[in-house]
Amino acid sequence: MKNKNLQNKQNGTKAVWAGQNDLFYYGATQVPIVNSVTFGYKNVDDWFDVAVGKKEGHIYSRNTNPTVAVFEEKVRVLENAEAATSFSTGMAGISNTLYTLLNQGDRVVSIKDTYGGTSIIFLEFLPKKGIEVSLCETTDHDGIEAEVRKGCKVLYLETPTNPTLKVLDLKRLISVAHEVGATVVVDNTFATPINQQPLSLGADLVLHSATKYLGGHSDAMGGLVCGKKTLIDQIFHYREINGATLHANSAYMLLRGIKTLELRVLRQNENAMKLGEYLEGHPKIDSVFYPGLKSHPSHEIAKKQMTGFGGVLSFSLVGDFENVKLFLNSLELAHLAASLGSVGTLIGPPKVTSHVEATEEERKALGIPESLIRCAVGIENIEDIIADFDQALSKI
Repeated sequence: MKNKNLQNKQNGTKAVWAGQNDLFYYGATQVPIVNSVTFGYKNVDDWFDVAVGKKEGHIYSRNTNPTVAVFEEKVRVLENAEAATSFSTGMAGISNTLYTLLNQGDRVVSIKDTYGGTSIIFLEFLPKKGIEVSLCETTDHDGIEAEVRKGCKVLYLETPTNPTLKVLDLKRLISVAHEVGATVVVDNTFATPINQQPLSLGADLVLHSATKYLGGHSDAMGGLVCGKKTLIDQIFHYREINGATLHANSAYMLLRGIKTLELRVLRQNENAMKLGEYLEGHPKIDSVFYPGLKSHPSHEIAKKQMTGFGGVLSFSLVGDFENVKLFLNSLELAHLAASLGSVGTLIGPPKVTSHVEATEEERKALGIPESLIRCAVGIENIEDIIADFDQALSKI
């Protein structure tokens, strides 16, 4: 579906209208859920024209689907990308993208602080395929640049990182990667298109776990990659054959959620900042990691490339893991649960959330202390969340 007159519109308007300018079947104003696996044609010539790309249309839902197509178009517009394709989960998007771009003998450079599932791909799966992996200290920009210059097919970045909220200077690293002809992939899940637009900074591809902020309600899973059409075409081909397809029902739920993306993210930005400031001043908190705080080592970089600092922060309590358990078990409002980006606050230690797949030794090697707590702040009234944290901390 073509979009008209949205190029100069703001993100809140794009989130509502992108991909939905026209009426749908029977004059419906909302995107229908098209659960049909296959799509029929009245004659072979039309069928053939769609099959070879001469006409728009759908043939088989493993490849493309009308509901899914609207979701892809909406995120494409929000990220100002040339093209987009979707997946059944965020990890399907990450893995399909890496497996499309990398072959035996290639070299990928990334950072130590990527999401746990991504780290497993780098530490376990890619080396088995004969792909060289170099994982750099996340905030050592000089070191990352040096590794890129040694030879690099793909530079894979995540900022802010999960779960330690480190921030990378995207423009600087993208420039070096392009000097050696590398493709730059950025996971923008934490920031969302509302807070950060990596493509405008020169990235080639942007990834999202749509399960998180795009959907926003912890009730649908999905992934998406957008960017240069030549690259998206390759990734789409890999995905359509390997079958990690986003289902129409999930696409519908994600579409419904994304319409309020800007409203939710702006509220979560505000809530996370207030919670971070509260925690930073609490005597039972050892350290707070949030790029919006002036104390954050990369605060100035974040200010330069982000318009908001996100809804996720992490912090360490004084004492040992028993204090972590006591604090978490005493909370009344937040869910002790994995994932992030939901309307309700979600909280937990990386050992059972972002890095549950990793061993304690691997988490330590990645710079993640066992005492760390990740909190994805929701859209509740922040005064109630702070009061809940305060009563839980008083138990320590």
